[in-house]
Amino acid sequence: MARKVKAFGWFENTFEGIIFWSRWVQAPMYGGLIVGAFLYLGKFFQELAHMYHDLFDKPETAVMLGLLSLVDITMVMNLVVMVAIGGYSIFTSRIDVDMHDDKPLWLEGLDAGMLKIKLATSLASISGVQLLKTFVDYREAADKAGAEGIIIEIVIHMVFIFSALLLAVTEKTIHSYGHHGPKPLEIIEEH
Repeated sequence: MARKVKAFGWFENTFEGIIFWSRWVQAPMYGGLIVGAFLYLGKFFQELAHMYHDLFDKPETAVMLGLLSLVDITMVMNLVVMVAIGGYSIFTSRIDVDMHDDKPLWLEGLDAGMLKIKLATSLASISGVQLLKTFVDYREAADKAGAEGIIIEIVIHMVFIFSALLLAVTEKTIHSYGHHGPKPLEIIEEH
């Protein structure tokens, strides 16, 4: 019987080791996001060159739309960086940057819940920039998508905002209960 327990213990430890190691399967995905970020950087400079080339031939509205496109690309890049750094450090392996002078402030106290909130608010911000682009050139947007298309954009933006708000409230509730509420054993002992 003791031999079966030892054999099972070895199997269990090996299996748990494989499961724990499997977190490294995500590492190439984070690397791929970094490659994608460099490719998107090319798109940023393409937009910048296009904007510079047409600067004096286009009205102010077109220049403003070009700038909003650059802001949009930058915000998407911020989202990619948050997912790559935050996801890697939470789910794969801790990044040792505690003593680094350039450590981003958003990494302080980052956990999976906070990363979700940051991603949701980033998506809401990106959606807001898209909506602002629509409002700046609403005549063209109305011609392309019609009033119904603009209303759909507003609804999508509101869904992003509402989702971010719900995530934040849920995370705050979970953390406040976990730190201040009774522990499960205390509840059992009271009854």
